[in-house]
Amino acid sequence: MNRYDEPNYRAMLRQMQKPARYTGGELHAVDKRPQFFTIDPQDRVHFALCFPDLYEIGMSNLAIQILYDILNQHESTFCERCFAPAPDMRAYLKTHRLPLTSLETRTPLSEFDMVGISLHYELAYTSVLEMLYLGGIPLESADRGESDPIVVAGGPIACNLEPITPFLDVILLGEGEVALPEIVEAMRENKRSGSSRHDFLVAVSQIPGVYVPSFYSVDYHEDGTVREIKPIEPTAPHQVKKRVIRDLNCAHLPVTPVLPNIEVVHDRIVMEVFRGCARGCRFCQAGFTYRPMRERDKNTLFDAANKLIRNTGCDEIGLLSLSTTDYSELEDLVRKLLPTTEAQHINLSLPSLRMDAFDFELAKQIARTRRAGLTFAPEAGTQRLRDVINKNITEDDMITTAKTAFMNGWSRIKLYFMLGLPTETDEDIDGIAALSRQIIALWDDLPRDVRPKRVHITVSTSFFIPKPFTPFQWSRQISQDEMHEKQKRLANKLSDRRVSFQWHEFESSVMEAVLSRGDRRLAPIIKHAWQSGCYLDAWHEYFRWDLWQEALDMIDGGTDFYTRERPLDEIFPWDHLDIGVTRSFLRDEWQKSKRAETTCACFERCSACGCQTYETGVCQGHGN
Repeated sequence: MNRYDEPNYRAMLRQMQKPARYTGGELHAVDKRPQFFTIDPQDRVHFALCFPDLYEIGMSNLAIQILYDILNQHESTFCERCFAPAPDMRAYLKTHRLPLTSLETRTPLSEFDMVGISLHYELAYTSVLEMLYLGGIPLESADRGESDPIVVAGGPIACNLEPITPFLDVILLGEGEVALPEIVEAMRENKRSGSSRHDFLVAVSQIPGVYVPSFYSVDYHEDGTVREIKPIEPTAPHQVKKRVIRDLNCAHLPVTPVLPNIEVVHDRIVMEVFRGCARGCRFCQAGFTYRPMRERDKNTLFDAANKLIRNTGCDEIGLLSLSTTDYSELEDLVRKLLPTTEAQHINLSLPSLRMDAFDFELAKQIARTRRAGLTFAPEAGTQRLRDVINKNITEDDMITTAKTAFMNGWSRIKLYFMLGLPTETDEDIDGIAALSRQIIALWDDLPRDVRPKRVHITVSTSFFIPKPFTPFQWSRQISQDEMHEKQKRLANKLSDRRVSFQWHEFESSVMEAVLSRGDRRLAPIIKHAWQSGCYLDAWHEYFRWDLWQEALDMIDGGTDFYTRERPLDEIFPWDHLDIGVTRSFLRDEWQKSKRAETTCACFERCSACGCQTYETGVCQGHGN
């Protein structure tokens, strides 16, 4: 495979639907070629930061912006970006036998020292294989030689990448702002010393948070369950403990983000106000894997916001977290930001709102710039089921919030729910429709002079997916027939024209459940699906359930093996990884869920989940 020459490259781009996905050259993009190649080759590290989805998805991702900025701050590291090509570009590259290249210098992935993959959802696995293949990198780690790049993966789902471990050299468990530069420095030392690929893997396996899959073996029982996971490299730890940044004010916050060439999914600047979550919703993987909850100081955020406004010209700032209304300094931060944002017509957006912690006076001030709809996530239709999942909001919270919203001018409310939660009954499904009717009735009963002229409620549902490192990791996922019946029942109950119903597809939910709790035996299945044509599976229009079914039939038990309920003593494929929350705590929460017993939030009382050993954030003072 050869590099593109400029005339051919331009001719190729003219045939693409969105050529700006591939041109690079955005404001604040980094090109180090002149100075980078004056550095001794043994001292420089060339790093490709890859996102296995389209440009407009990857460029909306804060992690990509953070890692790109951090790595390029080192004069001897050149980090470039690469995104999964759209189907038209993918077809062109294959037809003309051209490699997938970086945006900044159009360098094939095979020519980098390291290729880093940021993984945020399991349905991106076939896109990972496609990027490696198009980039000219041998798919399996065992087939890579001394001249091939080291393939590193990390991200929110790094807590169980077992289904694709044969394709990865290194996995970073936890937060990468500190650990990834350490891995890159180990590569630099490896190049200086002329050491082997294996020597490098041994060296990085000693870095906290770094998992080298090839250093571990997995044995199975005859029924397909895991018998044992053990290290086979003497220096590999028996358990890999996730990396945590103790002081979030020291975590990198990029103030000169790369500005995309085209409109992207989240076309705004974002600031992470805190990391982790104190609530303990039993279905939420991120809520447990990002513990403990740690906040940024409001002054740090205010200074960053002013720099971001100057450096980007964006008309919206998103205050990002898992539950933004839980930020202890939210009111002070917003009041401090408003004079600047109002004067420049910049909208402040607050995602991840809770119906029991929403300050309407604050929201009214924010809405002076732009009044958007409100989005909340009750998750379940009855109080019993909300207690099962530990949502800890009441019907009174929801009704009060809706009433106050209408009286303050909001006319559009979106409500997120999950179908198929553990212990769910028809009554719980009917409760979703009943809650929607109650909210509509509130609007009907309000005097005309205090309510908006019209009202619209959107009910959006997804299907419950049991995830590793949650109390529901032992739970089963309901069958497709059950999914269909529950969705049909709810649709029939939502008959008011002022209520619209949005839903998630059955098949992709099943596939995500299989992959999320999968083991290494799924690697050939994923490879077979990819070879059959699966690609960009997170996109509804590209997802091929027929091809996935054909691949899954290669395993005894098929999807049922991975979607079944697990016994309490079963060894999980991820049990050699430590995210801080203990298995015993998660087991106790699973048992409490069956009794519909709730657990209070971390900022109310420590529940001794295991993360108190970090002695940081909300856990400060609770160390053992």
